[in-house]
Amino acid sequence: MSHSFETSRGLRRLLTRLRVFGAHAWEQDPEARELMVFAAKKYAALAVKHHLDPSAGAAAAFEAMRTYAVRTADDPWAVVTMAVKATLIAEERANGLLCSVDRARRPEVSQHHDVRRFCDTEADLPNFLPTLTVEPFNLDEAPPTGAYEAVDATIDLFTALGWPRDTATCALDFITSRLSECGSRPKTHAALRRDRTARALLDIDQEAWSTVLRIILGNPNPDEFCTTDGHGVLLRLLIGDPVSELLDDDLLLFEISQTAPRVKGDAHV
Repeated sequence: MSHSFETSRGLRRLLTRLRVFGAHAWEQDPEARELMVFAAKKYAALAVKHHLDPSAGAAAAFEAMRTYAVRTADDPWAVVTMAVKATLIAEERANGLLCSVDRARRPEVSQHHDVRRFCDTEADLPNFLPTLTVEPFNLDEAPPTGAYEAVDATIDLFTALGWPRDTATCALDFITSRLSECGSRPKTHAALRRDRTARALLDIDQEAWSTVLRIILGNPNPDEFCTTDGHGVLLRLLIGDPVSELLDDDLLLFEISQTAPRVKGDAHV
């Protein structure tokens, strides 16, 4: 069965009428419901192509059809289709970058590759992240902890001190992914220090985020380069520092605990 809104003229007429009768018209008008069913079928395949739920196409079309640009266009369906494509691309990029759709639309953000987890690569991690590869200080002792174990131990440490495990895992994945791109801990620290995406993702403020970076990557101050504070938790674990030694560091434990994202109703003691 063909509907009048399938044509440019019919769609423009329907959208204008819905605009005149207000927002509730979309809920009450039978033709509006038929339009959304039609749009859902029309854009379902496009949504799936971008690894999204089929209903995402209809949602994007609904937002587009409420705009002045679509109502007044010579070819409303062409404008709707372009808007849906742009929205679906942005949503796909947002999912890959772990950021909002609005941020994913920005060229300076969308140009980055998707966030990658260590488990997504089959590469040998010491080769994949050469900045985390160091020689043992004492060859008579057990070999240093591997990169996987260092990351897992850091997540366990943060979790034990009040961080939700999912949030701690996300933080470590975010930092180590950028570490693989930057090639050194100081460069990674500088790149992430003012990264608003990470702060929004973890729901922590600037001061807490700076502390987390210093804890994990080490103090970037050159004077602290050879100190435990300059090494950071990841490197300390990699060069063989036992977890028990980290647990004896009262200041470290306090700082990790104080940076833990708080759930609603929770408060610092």
